[in-house]
Amino acid sequence: MSEHGTTHDEVSRAATGTLPQRFDDPGLPPHVPRQADHDESAAKRAERQVAVMFGLSIVSTVAFLVAYFAVDQRSTVFFPGIGSTNAYHLVLGVTLALSLLMIGLGAVHWAKTLMPDHEVVEERHPLRSSDEDREHAVATILDGGDAAQLPRRNMIKYSLGGALGLFSLPLVLQVAGSLGPTNVSELAETLWDIPTEGKHAGKPIRLMRDPQNTPIKAEEVAIGSVFHVLPESLDWHKEENVEAGRAEWKGVLDEKAKAAVILVRLDPKDFVSTKARDWGYQGIVAYSKICTHVGCPVGLYEQKTHNLLCPCHQSTFDVTRDCEVVFGPAKRALPQLKITVDADGYLVAPEGFKEPVGPSYWER
Repeated sequence: MSEHGTTHDEVSRAATGTLPQRFDDPGLPPHVPRQADHDESAAKRAERQVAVMFGLSIVSTVAFLVAYFAVDQRSTVFFPGIGSTNAYHLVLGVTLALSLLMIGLGAVHWAKTLMPDHEVVEERHPLRSSDEDREHAVATILDGGDAAQLPRRNMIKYSLGGALGLFSLPLVLQVAGSLGPTNVSELAETLWDIPTEGKHAGKPIRLMRDPQNTPIKAEEVAIGSVFHVLPESLDWHKEENVEAGRAEWKGVLDEKAKAAVILVRLDPKDFVSTKARDWGYQGIVAYSKICTHVGCPVGLYEQKTHNLLCPCHQSTFDVTRDCEVVFGPAKRALPQLKITVDADGYLVAPEGFKEPVGPSYWER
């Protein structure tokens, strides 16, 4: 021991820069009691605060359930920092977020004010505990409920039960409400359908590059090439909105999502399906880009196998066989869009899809 109280080993380690084989246990800092630990009025106040948070969660969940049915799905509202946005999505998002947030804040406040806050150290042990330890663990959990004052704090117990119980309803409601569209015609009708009235009535619809929005000539489509396509009538839809006094982009995204098409060109002799070849033009064929599994975009094309691939769940469609499913969870072939060329040589669709696009639902 040196005159400064340092051992010879400590001096040697300091000189050589080596670490000791084992550090001394510094122990735990002394426990500092909280106000609620010794003041019942403070504990009651904390209980009320926690119950209020859980109550706000209940109110938010009920507001979500009401908004799910009461708010128009197509209504818009101005929100600071976002601008004009869909009111239905905004209300559902805010109420569901508040519901979960208040449960979290209430649990945190409960833990910091009323639950035991003594630090406990447990040494590592074999993964499989003894039967006695397991019984002790069960007893500890039960004692934890008593230590958290659940039997004494009825306001917390009932408000937490209500908040957690109601919070499951929005999840169940969304699943039940999303099993299929109430109006199947929404998927059966797209902007590829030829207008029956107005200045564009009876006019075949040109295939337009996405996102350039330029028409495509058949001679520009080489064998093996892929084009992502939208209908020319998307611009007509915007014009109609303006003429009707609506916002130009109202409903455009919904229509764009349904009308997305992928265009590929094969050697005509590669087709197995006569219908697929006949509905195309000189080996050029167009299919809905919306996967029939859950609606992801089918955007990948493998030239050697002539397969279209959905990157979400790997559903694979054989173009030579009218895009029938050859792999993956999809159960239906991609709908084909019949195409030809106009007098100027541009690819056009003389009629719309013969079946609804998008994922399957109960009615089909």
